[in-house]
Amino acid sequence: MKKKLLAQRLENYIDKDELALLPRSWCIIGDAIIVRWKKGVTVWKLIGEALLAIYPRTRYVLLDYGIYGSFREPKRELIASRCTITSFGTTHRENGCLFKLDPMRIMFSAGNLHERQRLNGTCDDEVVIDMFAGIGYFTVPIAVHSRPKKILAIELNTQSYQYLKQNIRLNKIESRVIALHGDCSKLTPTNVADRVIMGYLSSEKYLRVGITALTSGGTLHYHEAVPEALYPQRPIRRIKRAALESGCEIKSIECRRVKKYSPGVLHSCFDVTIR
Repeated sequence: MKKKLLAQRLENYIDKDELALLPRSWCIIGDAIIVRWKKGVTVWKLIGEALLAIYPRTRYVLLDYGIYGSFREPKRELIASRCTITSFGTTHRENGCLFKLDPMRIMFSAGNLHERQRLNGTCDDEVVIDMFAGIGYFTVPIAVHSRPKKILAIELNTQSYQYLKQNIRLNKIESRVIALHGDCSKLTPTNVADRVIMGYLSSEKYLRVGITALTSGGTLHYHEAVPEALYPQRPIRRIKRAALESGCEIKSIECRRVKKYSPGVLHSCFDVTIR
């Protein structure tokens, strides 16, 4: 449907081969449109201008080349705008929450909405630790839609941490959230949390830290990018090994496919409850 809408805008300006290559989807973050780079496409400027015409409330279009580095920072290029862009900062509204961010420098996955919604209203009277808080992807909706005792939100990336603090203030959740800047392996306390969130997809080496942060009966939400052929065995093996090394006993493990991460690779989530 999206591609058809875009094709109708461009059918008088590009040839049939280019029309066939048009992107099928894109996402809107605040007043920014983000479209993923696709091999063979050469008319990105025209695509950007067409998208601005389709979505009159947006301000600019970014071409996304992917996520790179340990901080999972995006590589993006401006391909169209309504005016001279002096700041890429925007405010994204989702699920009754507000997120300030710079989409040129900060990742925000619209495809993870269900995961961010899933914990809504489930964390009342809990101590929650968000080990890789980012700009507040999980912390903000939990604090807005639940009444936790406290959320400890830890973020290493300075840029993301600054937006995390802004989003805590913006959503008026200062009384429920403590933001910490630094390495979660050093800042995560032990035996205090009812719930621990590990939303970073390359966090297997931190599993022991996450598990030992839990009190008896606590739950760990562990996310991993895993080849389909190794799902769910590899993550489960890693979880069990970390629990054994931590001296903890696992009560249950529930696994779930979140979405396709890349060809042949899944974004998966494992809900682990300890005794």
